[in-house]
Formats: sequence, structure tokens, C-alpha cells
Amino acid sequence: MLYRLLANMVVILHVGFVVFVVLGGFLVWRWQRVAWVHVPAALWGAAIEFVGWVCPLTPLENYFRRLAGQAGYAGGFVEHYVIPMLYPTDWTPSLRIVLGSLVVLVNVLAYGLYFWRFAKHDRPPSSS
Repeated sequence: MLYRLLANMVVILHVGFVVFVVLGGFLVWRWQRVAWVHVPAALWGAAIEFVGWVCPLTPLENYFRRLAGQAGYAGGFVEHYVIPMLYPTDWTPSLRIVLGSLVVLVNVLAYGLYFWRFAKHDRPPSSS
């Protein structure tokens, strides 16, 4: 039971990381220092999609699942609804390019709007 819980926690962390990669640029509007963590994370996320690498969280999750005696993702909410978002069944090179491009485009938009606001006001937004 502990290993299944750890595997599910890794999935939740993984989903959180994916959301941060895609939308974290908008956090920079409020907290500029987030950019120091977000930019490398977004580059990593886009690279994983474009190149087809495996995120280190995936083998970690699978390791815990094996220790829990699980062979698949049947089961509760996390296994049934969250995991298919991370691992679609129709995973193709074209889909990887689309998802990687989506990461880049959303972040170019987020940072572009941030810097546009900066240029418009001649000073960066406050980081309070």
C-alpha cells in the first residue's frame, strides 16, 4: 500500500510539473523570481516532447508500481483519469511536436506579455 501511495504521489507531482511547465510563465507576472526555476523547467519539458525523452518521474513511478505489485494503471481516480493525460495511447512523433510547440507557444505568450507590460510601464511590475 505504501508503494502504491508513493507511485500516486509521483503522478501528482508529475501532473503538477507539467502544469508548471505549460503555465508557469504566467506566475512570473506576479513573482519574477519564479522565472529562475520556470525557464529551465519549460526548456526541459519542451525538450522531452521534441526529442521523445522519458521524464525521470516516469521510471520512478513505475518502480514504485512494481514494488506495489501493480502491472497496470487500473484502479482509482489517479490511475484512471490523470495518467492518461500524461501518457496518451496514441502517442506519435507528430503529437510530441504539437505538445512541445504548445509548451513553447504558451510560454512565449506569457513572457512576451510580461516584457510588453515592462516596456509599456518603463519598469518591471512589483514582486510583492
